[in-house]
Amino acid sequence: MRDINTDLRVIRTKESIREALIELIEEKGFEAITVKDLTTRAKINRGTFYTHYQDKYDLMTKCEEEFMQEMADRIIKNVPNIIAELGTNPPTTAPFTILISIFEYLDKNRGFMKAVLGPKGDLSFQTKLKKFIWKNLFNSNKTPFIKQEDFLVPAEYLVSYIASAHIGVIQQWLNSDREESPEEMARILSTITMNGPFFAAGLKK
Repeated sequence: MRDINTDLRVIRTKESIREALIELIEEKGFEAITVKDLTTRAKINRGTFYTHYQDKYDLMTKCEEEFMQEMADRIIKNVPNIIAELGTNPPTTAPFTILISIFEYLDKNRGFMKAVLGPKGDLSFQTKLKKFIWKNLFNSNKTPFIKQEDFLVPAEYLVSYIASAHIGVIQQWLNSDREESPEEMARILSTITMNGPFFAAGLKK
């Protein structure tokens, strides 16, 4: 039987290491960080660090994977139901609701997202996010809810466009001073996504 206190101690240790990583990325950039920097900031010894991670790259990868997995578990698994409800008449508020959930989750993880998506973070993370979106949209099951044969353009370009646009909006919001709430950002992004950028710019009524 597992010791609850041990589990909690492990969770707290990993949180301390993750917070140290975020702070140090902002201060000196990921490439300049050493394991010694991380252990000093997190107030742990090197042995404790190596119990959980092979090196700083393994730490970064695991943090990113945990973020994306939680995103999938909390939000993306509900997307098929949302897609199905898009065709209802009148349309439901499900897509807007899911966007609020996404921005609330991003806001909760603002420090991490801002650090890894920033110029001092992991420059490959955007590519990882795009692959993650592709996997969950098309490869998560044998009967994907978005069928590529229905597309008017090649799927890889459409997914790249949508993912890049969304990541760009998210980066802009993360780098702002929290001027817009998750609800406001959901409205902004849904307006652009559902109606297109020309409509959002007032050029297409």
